[in-house]
Amino acid sequence: MPSKRYKKALELVDGKKAYPLKAAVEILTKFPKAKFNETVDLAFCLGVDPKQSDQMVRGTVPLPHGSGKTVRVLVFAKSGPSAEAAKSAGAEYVGYEDMIKKCQEGWSDFDVAVATPEAMGEVRKLGKVLGPRGLMPNPKTGTVTDDTARAVKEVKAGRVEFKVDKAGNVHVPVGKIAFSAAQIEENARAVIEAIAKARPHSVKGIYVQSCTLSATMSPPVRVDVKEFAA
Repeated sequence: MPSKRYKKALELVDGKKAYPLKAAVEILTKFPKAKFNETVDLAFCLGVDPKQSDQMVRGTVPLPHGSGKTVRVLVFAKSGPSAEAAKSAGAEYVGYEDMIKKCQEGWSDFDVAVATPEAMGEVRKLGKVLGPRGLMPNPKTGTVTDDTARAVKEVKAGRVEFKVDKAGNVHVPVGKIAFSAAQIEENARAVIEAIAKARPHSVKGIYVQSCTLSATMSPPVRVDVKEFAA
């Protein structure tokens, strides 16, 4: 059964209508609030076939106002300049064999993993452990690099990753409900533009079939993405 708060929120939105982004954000911020600082999400249904390698939609996008989340970063790097740079940039955990062993034993108390290309030879062995959790470093998302300081800073500043799932859907956090409407709108705009730009060349027909904005405990608000159509 929906809660009273959820029912009140439903009264503020027309489920059959797609709103311009600014209006969608205004509606979302008027919903009755939960007792915690909810995460705001964008959900996309894309007209792609993820089974086709040339229709994989994946990338990263920096949020202008950050994600509002404290991001714990693990950096796999042999001792030396890359490891020192990662520590100076604020990475919570930096190491090589010790950290690989820890992960093999089931530890995963971090949000993003970064690795130097040199370290990836051994880190690849963690594929079965980190892969299912979405924590595997990947060159496509900028998390396999010798410039560990830059990677750590970007992730901590609010760079978010997006990846289409098996059903053709993408979910991306765009901030917290405590953000101002303008901050949520600017973050959401950056993500929608990034998804639009990531359209695979082989996709025919409508690419973004639907887009909704919601908070953790709120109903979704449909967003009209015509202005972003690539």
